[in-house]
Amino acid sequence: MKLLYKRMMLTTSLAVLLPLAAHADMPGRHPAYLHALSDLRAARWMLSHRPGDAAVSSQEDIAISEIDRAMGEIKHAAYDDGKNLDDHPPVDVGADQPGRLHQAAQLLSKVHNDIDREEDDPQTRELKHRALMHVDQAQAAVDHAIGDIHYGR
Repeated sequence: MKLLYKRMMLTTSLAVLLPLAAHADMPGRHPAYLHALSDLRAARWMLSHRPGDAAVSSQEDIAISEIDRAMGEIKHAAYDDGKNLDDHPPVDVGADQPGRLHQAAQLLSKVHNDIDREEDDPQTRELKHRALMHVDQAQAAVDHAIGDIHYGR
């Protein structure tokens, strides 16, 4: 009888603790936030370290400002989601693109896809929407700069 009681207690304890242990391993609902931050950092570097003329530089400055704002929103959302902001996943884009503006544009597109996922938390949902707005504005500025170069404006 004692053995049966011990087994029942052990089984009950495992049934209660196992879901908690599995949940503790998950860093949060959106691991893509950290990946998006890495890609934003890389896109920002590509824009800030690219020599260009004054017309392109003004668009790059707009894109960099929007990237900074998007990073702030994503950091806030990632922190609220329990992410370790010191974790820096690898960047998505290799060095085989025609130029840094094109690489930045590709990264911003991937960032948009990374953070545009379903969000349950209303507070984090608003942060996500603001971050998407900034990423889209940065993307538009980079596209404008690419157009300026292409058409010689």
